[in-house]
Formats: sequence, C-alpha cells, structure tokens
Amino acid sequence: MASRPATLAAAVVPVAVGAACAVALDGFRWLPTLAALIGSIWIQIGTNFANDVFDYEKGTDTEERLGPTRAVQAGLLTPGQARRGMWLAFALAALTGVYLTAVAGWPIAVVGVASVASGIAYTGGPYPLGYHGLGDVFVLVFFGFVAVCGTAFVNLGGVPPIAWWAAVPVGCLSTAILVVNNVRDRAGDRDAGKRTLVARFGRRAGVWEYRLLLLTSYAVPAVLFFGGAAGPWVLLPVLTLPVAVTLHRDVAVLEGRPLNATLVGTARLLVLFGVLFAVGLALSAGR
Repeated sequence: MASRPATLAAAVVPVAVGAACAVALDGFRWLPTLAALIGSIWIQIGTNFANDVFDYEKGTDTEERLGPTRAVQAGLLTPGQARRGMWLAFALAALTGVYLTAVAGWPIAVVGVASVASGIAYTGGPYPLGYHGLGDVFVLVFFGFVAVCGTAFVNLGGVPPIAWWAAVPVGCLSTAILVVNNVRDRAGDRDAGKRTLVARFGRRAGVWEYRLLLLTSYAVPAVLFFGGAAGPWVLLPVLTLPVAVTLHRDVAVLEGRPLNATLVGTARLLVLFGVLFAVGLALSAGR
C-alpha cells in the first residue's frame, strides 16, 4: 500500500515515450531502457514512501483525509519502517544508476542524485517543495523532462528536439494528477499549512490549471505533426480526447471523495495517452 502501485504509471509512461523517441531516430537500446524503467519505478516507490511518512509527521495525513488510506497514518507501518522502505527503494534505484552511468556517462549520475533528492524534498527536509507551491513544478520537470529526456539520453547519447517536445504532454498529464489531488484536499492542506497552488489561489485556479495542462498535452502532437517532426501516427492520442473532456467536467463540478475516481481516471488518461503517443512516435521512424 505504501508503494502506491496505482501511481507507478507516472514512472513507466515517461520511459516508454523517451524510448519511442529513440526508436524514431533508430537509436533504441534494450538494456539501457530496461535499466531506466527499473530505476524510474524504484525512485517513484521511494518517493511514495517518503510522502507517506513525511505527510504523517507534518500532520497532513489524518483520519479525516479524503484520499486513499496511507500506511503510516493508518498504523500499518511505523515511521521508522516507512523510512527504511524509502532508503531501500532509493538504494535499488542507485544500483541501476551505476549501470546507466557506465553506459551513458556522468550526466546520468547527476540526474539520479537530483531525482532522489527531489523525491525526499517533495514533502521532507527544511523546505518541502509540495508545501510551498512547488509540487507542480517538481512533477512537470522530473516526471516530464527529466524522465523522458533522460531515457532518450541513455539510448542516443544526447537529447534530440523531439524528446524535449515529447516530454511536455507527459509532464503535463502527470501534473494534472497532482492537481486533482490538490483540488480534493485543499481545505485539509490549508489547515496543515500545506500551501499548494490550489490552497493558495482557490478551487477555480485548480480547475484552470487542469484545463491548461490538458490543452497543452493535446497541442503537442499537433505541433509535431504539422511542424514536420513526426508522421500522422503521432496524432493517435487525440483518440483519448473524449476521456479528457469528461475528466475536466468532473474536476470542475465534483468535491471531496468523488474526486478519487477522477484522480484514478486522470492516471488512466496518462497511460492511454502515453501508450498511443509512444506508438505514434515509434511509427514516425525515419522522419
């Protein structure tokens, strides 16, 4: 439960999209991609353990929480056990990092250290990012640009323009998951001193943020196609647009626990969009 399996799509999709960029440029390599996938999953799990224990210790996760059960708050794990799980997950991620550094060089070591440090700093440390309105930026950067471009880098030895573009919708949809969480929890976050963007600026701002993240995500495939960077297959994610419209409506009107289904739906949208986007990019090989 503490590893939050439902969130692991946010670790898998960026690697799939980054690998698809490598396929499109005839530079795909299995072993580095597999190592990047394993490392990404372990960093996600370590971050989830960190969030579980630090949110509990800061008083954010209480019996009144509206979201899914958290292991430490529910008494299923002690804070010490959660911390050991966090460090174990990060240690396993570091093992894949050693291999990837040998394959792709020192930049990967820097990325790995920064990812682990940010995973802890999201809710822990003297200046927790998620408590100061920086959680959205963290997710956009690390689940979008770092993960997608990092995967492309270990395959290609560099980051081509298409990978930078491809990172945008992945990061935006990952951030959209966080926005639903923040809209649902805004009252409790304010009480706990967690100053997310929605807690600071209100529900309407959260709905607008969600809307802009979706619009940006669907604009990128069109930019890649009409800009000549990819073939028509890159437009496959447009098939998920009806799902996005429904989710946007739900974010705009629902409150409290009903938004848990919207949270899950947004995670599924990330998977559906990501798979179709990766396939579209891979089928654009040779362009």
